[in-house]
Amino acid sequence: MEIYPETVTERFDNANFHITYCLKFIKKYLKGNILEVGAGCGSFTKNYLNKTINSITLTELDEKNILDLKDKFKNNTKIKILSKNIEDIDEKFDSIVYLHVLEHIKDDEQEILNATKKLNKNGFLIIMVPAHQKIYSNLDKAVGHYRRYEIEFFKKNFQSLEKVSIKFLDTIGYFLYSLNKIFFKEEVYPSRFKIFIWDKIFTPLTVIVDFILRYRFGKCILVIYKKLT
Repeated sequence: MEIYPETVTERFDNANFHITYCLKFIKKYLKGNILEVGAGCGSFTKNYLNKTINSITLTELDEKNILDLKDKFKNNTKIKILSKNIEDIDEKFDSIVYLHVLEHIKDDEQEILNATKKLNKNGFLIIMVPAHQKIYSNLDKAVGHYRRYEIEFFKKNFQSLEKVSIKFLDTIGYFLYSLNKIFFKEEVYPSRFKIFIWDKIFTPLTVIVDFILRYRFGKCILVIYKKLT
C-alpha cells in the first residue's frame, strides 16, 4: 500500500505508552545495522534509537511519510531513508523490523523470504501484526490491511529462520477493539480521544493483564526469528 491515511498516522503517532510497551520486548534485538520496513512517520523509530545501533535504514512508499521522516530525522546521521521495496535494497542487516506492516503486503510469505535474504547470519527478523481476523473492521479495511493474523501463521517453519519468541500483546485492547466494532459500526478512524484513553489508561492496565496471562491472548502478535545460515 503506497498511500497511507494521514489521519491514522498522526493519531497513532502519539500512542507513546503502547509504543514503549511493545518496544520493551524488541530493543535487545536492535543492534548493529537495522532495517525498518514501512517506517510510517517514525513513531517507533524515534523511541528505539540508542548507542548500540550503528545505522538505521527506513523504507517508505508513501510520499507524505517520506517527507515527515526526512524532517524528523534530518539531523541524525545514523538514519537513511529509502523509497524502495526490500528486494530492491542491496545491503544486508543485523535486524529487520516490520511493525504493523506485514498485514499491508499481499504476498506476506514471499515478503518474509525476501527479508530473510537481506539478513546477516544470526540476525533477527522482528514482526508485529494485528491479531484475530474475526475482529477485522472498517479501520483495517481503510488502512489497507489484507488480513489480521492468527498465531498459526507464525508457527509454520520458514526457511533458515528459528523462532526465538512469539507472544500476544494488548489483551484489553482486543476487547476495546471488539466493542468499538460492535457499537460504532460506521466508524472508520477512531477519535483522538479514544486513542488517548486506550493508550494512557488501558495500556498501563494491559501490561499487568498480559503478564498474568503469560502473553497468550491479545490484539497484536509479536514474533521474533533468528537467521540460522
